[in-house]
Parts: sequence; structure tokens; C-alpha cells
Amino acid sequence: MGDYALLSDSQCAAMIDRRGSIDWWSVPRFDSPSVFTRLLDPRAGHFSIQPAVPFTATRRYLANTLVLETTFETDAGSVRLTDALALQPGARSHDIGMKSPHALVRMVEGISGRVPMRMELVPRFEYGLTVPHLRPGDSGCLALAGADELHLSADVQVTNDAGQAYSEFLVPAETRRAFSLQHRQAFAAQLDDLPAAATLLSETIAGWVSWASDHDTYRGPDREAVRHSSLILQGLTYQPSGGIVAAATISLPEIIGGSANWDYRFVWLRDLSLTMRALWVAACPSEVGRHLELIWRALGDEREAPVQIMVGINGERDLSEHELGHLSGFLDSRPVRIGNEAWRQRQFDVLGEVIDAAYLMRNELGDLSSEIRSLIRGFADRAARDWREPDAGMWEARDRERHYTSSKVMRWVALDRAIDLADRLGDDLDLDPWRRAREELRDDILRNAWHAEANAFTGAYGSDQLDASVLLLPIVGFIDAGEPRMRATIEAIQRELTDGPHVHRWADDPNGFILCGFWLAQCLHLLGDRDGGRRQFRALADLRNDVGLLAEMADPASGELIGNIPQAFSHVGLVNTAWRLTQEGG
Repeated sequence: MGDYALLSDSQCAAMIDRRGSIDWWSVPRFDSPSVFTRLLDPRAGHFSIQPAVPFTATRRYLANTLVLETTFETDAGSVRLTDALALQPGARSHDIGMKSPHALVRMVEGISGRVPMRMELVPRFEYGLTVPHLRPGDSGCLALAGADELHLSADVQVTNDAGQAYSEFLVPAETRRAFSLQHRQAFAAQLDDLPAAATLLSETIAGWVSWASDHDTYRGPDREAVRHSSLILQGLTYQPSGGIVAAATISLPEIIGGSANWDYRFVWLRDLSLTMRALWVAACPSEVGRHLELIWRALGDEREAPVQIMVGINGERDLSEHELGHLSGFLDSRPVRIGNEAWRQRQFDVLGEVIDAAYLMRNELGDLSSEIRSLIRGFADRAARDWREPDAGMWEARDRERHYTSSKVMRWVALDRAIDLADRLGDDLDLDPWRRAREELRDDILRNAWHAEANAFTGAYGSDQLDASVLLLPIVGFIDAGEPRMRATIEAIQRELTDGPHVHRWADDPNGFILCGFWLAQCLHLLGDRDGGRRQFRALADLRNDVGLLAEMADPASGELIGNIPQAFSHVGLVNTAWRLTQEGG
């Protein structure tokens, strides 16, 4: 999983490996069926450009962009491959991603010698299910199947054969070979012809540099890591709606060979407050209003129905899950799933995450719109009414509902922040029910979440099992990190759930959950152990792959990244922790 780099146009994503093979592209949206799916099955389609002789490769993103540069070294010479998902020509800063040509741009440049190269285009539409018809084009080829089309333009000779296109060509020093591959919908209005690949590439670089320049106010330690993570978060943003997907990929396993393989291309309400703080640190505060509006629109006026924990990138409600039985999965990790059945779960912590996001961004939001006021009031009323109810918890347990400590605490956050926002929520507000519920809930948590034998706050009421989610308690201000019971809890998690920098969510969770590791770094800082917090942060930041991406988890033995990548929550954790470690008062 750590072999992959992200390409994005802030509408869809592609994943490219170290060898110059694009093994994933879901287009025209993050949640669309993929046209390349070799990431999940070696037969399911790819688009590769690489030397036709043995080579070594190094790569990097061009500064302040999501444009990838890979340098291949061979005995015959060296070449540079530059890859991007094209931005709309002329797009700058906040405009990027509002429109997209939905095109991959690939440029091969000779550095030295004469390097033989091979291009392979193996499209397999609908997650590898459909082999398209291939036809020659004026300067490349066309791939056609159902409502999907791919148009390849290349300045080398392309041959079509048995469901794939290929080309073998030489690249002498100081020469360039350009490729562009555009996705079109067969029955939609005809798109304008693409500009030349060189123009698309230069416009895409300029667009990302413009965005980065306008979102570069963080001046604390680890500035480059924060800036790059903010670019990754922008790359995971579906710009037309403002929704941030949890990850760009599907069904990369939590355990290699296991069945915990999920589709993360949706917008989780749970992530909202932490993501909003990260965007604020990264100087993107204008996004919070769009996120809240997306949630308000998506949930509708269902005041008595459970709040849905996640929505589609345009606010879609039905995210029904099913399995793709024709795919073998990443390293035979089955099943491959699309959709996510967690959308049906009750997770009451989302009430707190949404209201906390509005509270964190209250200055940027200014006067709250009637829609956002209605959303906050409705969520606070639900927290006051339903705080005694169990739920599935933030780890989305699929067995039974429990009284999870983190869920209870986030309901407390919902009430606490709503009370602080009361002067912005309208004149007819009766705060007594919220205040009463907040105090009752706090007493309930302190009484029932503490387990004397474990000497810690545990993951659920009545359980002696440690759970790293309780590290949130001091981070959200529910309790001081130095309070004796909280200090004992942090020490217990360090002792029982921590392996080097890797923090497991619970005792039999085999991999370290990267976000939990960042939470531990923040808790150490809040305890006054500034050096320990800094060491923990640096060790986690060092888990990033060679192009600065973090997945959901990491293997404690090898440091190998595990799970869907790039994972928004992990990059959010990096940004927020870097900022927290700059705060004298914690």
C-alpha cells in the first residue's frame, strides 16, 4: 500500500505505483466505478509507462503540488515521468476542482542516453468487470463500453491488441513524449478537445502552486509536513460540494488476507470537527460553511430519525454495501466491498463532532445562517434527549450496540459547545434542558466509564477493555489530562496498547491506528511531557511513504502502511498534532 502515490483533480483520484503504473482510477467522481483496478486484482486494468529494460526509480511531488515526478535510471540512460490528473486550464486557488477535464496527463522526458520505454493501456471498466472495445484514433486510441469512453492521445505509435493498447518507443536525451487519457461519458454532451498535454500539465502545476500559496499561513515546526498534508486533504475534497472523502481507495485490508475491507470514499460526519481544525491550521477556514451546508442538505428535515453518520460526496443517503466477487482483492484479501453498510448505524458521537466543528470555526462563520442554526439546535436537542441510548461507537462495531465512552463524551461536547454558541442560535432558546443534560451526562461518564480494576477509563461502560478512543477525553476538554484518573488511563494505554509509536485501538487489534498515535502525542503534551509528545509525533510522521502519504494503520513490526490510502483522518491527525505541540498551554 505504501507503494502508491495520489493523483487528484479534487473530483476524482488515481493511484500510481513506484514503477509508473496507474492501478486505480475512479472517474468522474471519487465514488465512481474504477476504470483501472489492478490495485485490487492483477487482471483488472492499469495504465503503465516504464522502461522496457531493468531500472531503478525515485519519485517526488513537485513542490506545492500533487503532480508526481518519477525518475527512472537504466544502463541505457535516464528518463523523467511526470504525472497529473489535469486541473481545468485557468483554475487557480479556490477554483481548482470546480470543473475538471477528467484527464490523466503523462509526460516522458529524456535526461541522458537513449532509453527504450513501454506504454500499456489496459482499461477494464466497472471495477474490472468490463473489457471495452478498442478502436484506433487519430493520435492514439479509443476504449468504449457502455456509457464510458477513454480517449488516449499520444505522440508515439499505438497498437491495439486483445483488449489493450501498447507502444514501444525510444526516448533520447532532451526529447519528450506526451500522453493524455480523457474519460468521457458516451451519451453526454460532447466535450471540447483537450489542450496539448504540455499545456495541461503546466496549467495543473500552476493551479496547485496557486492553491498552496493562498493556504500557507502555518509557521510552526514541521511546516513542510503540515503543508503537504493540507494538499492531500485538498486532494481528497470533492470540490463541487466541499465534501472530504475519508480515503481515495476501497477495500485495502486492515489485516492482509482478512475480510475487514471497506469502501471509504464517503463523507463521515464523525471526522468533521477534527478535519475542520486541520483546515483552520492549514488556512482553509472557508470550507467549514460548505461542509455544514452539505450535512444540512443531506439529512433533510427528519427531526425524529437517527442522524446518519456518513453521506455521499454530494450528500447522498443510501450507501448500500455489496461485494465485488469477481475481484481477488489486495494480496487475496476478500471480499472487495463497495458502499458501506455503516451508513445504517447509530453513532451518536457525530452530534458532538458537527457542533464542535461549528464552534471551532465560529469566527470564520460569522452570523450563522438559519440552516446552520437549525442544524446545531436540532443536534443539541437530540444529544439532550438521547444521551442514555447505546450506539455502534466510533469504530463502527457490527455486532451489537453498547454504551461507548467516546460516544457519550462527544454527546457531552455537543451540549457544551451548543451552550457556548447560544447567543448565535436565536432568541427563543431555552438552555435549561441542555445544561441539565450536560451535567447529568458528565456525572454518568465519570461514574460508569471508570473501571477500578483496569485503573482506567475504558472503551465502554461495564467493560475492563482499554480502548484508545478515550484519549479524546482531554483533547476535547472533557477532563484535564493531569487529573489522576485520566493520567492513569494515558499510562495504561502506553503500557498495554502501545508498541513503539504504534497505538492499537484495543488489545487484540494487530496494527497500530495512526490517528490514535497522534492522539497519544497530544495527550503527552497536555500532561507536560513536551519531549515525549514531540518524539511520538516525529516517529509517526516518519511512517509516511516516500511521497508523504499516510494510510489508516501501520504494521508495528515493519512499519508498513496498512489500509486505505491516503487516509484523511491520519493526515488530519498530523496537522492537528503539529499545531497542538506549538501551544504552551496544551
